[in-house]
Amino acid sequence: MTVIALLSVAPVTEQSMASDVADAVAALDDFDVTYETNPMGTVVEAEDIDTLLDAVGAAHKAVEGDRVSTFLKIDDKRATDQTAREKVDAVERELGREARSER
Repeated sequence: MTVIALLSVAPVTEQSMASDVADAVAALDDFDVTYETNPMGTVVEAEDIDTLLDAVGAAHKAVEGDRVSTFLKIDDKRATDQTAREKVDAVERELGREARSER
């Protein structure tokens, strides 16, 4: 089973968050997960929900500050095993092209 999540961890600040986001992403390396960061968050994949939640907790704790905001959306499809890449591939097959603009 593959559990897929969209994770966003950031301090509440008016300054650049790049360093803090990098700390959160780096914390994922200590867990048996795969991930891909994009401008709006990080897609994380794990074999089970416990591994995913442990990794997310570590990412949240890796960001220092008086206030840290974490957004987590989990897709725990239990009947089948589908990776994030396979989900994107299915959309691209329907589109007949890559799921991105050419700008």
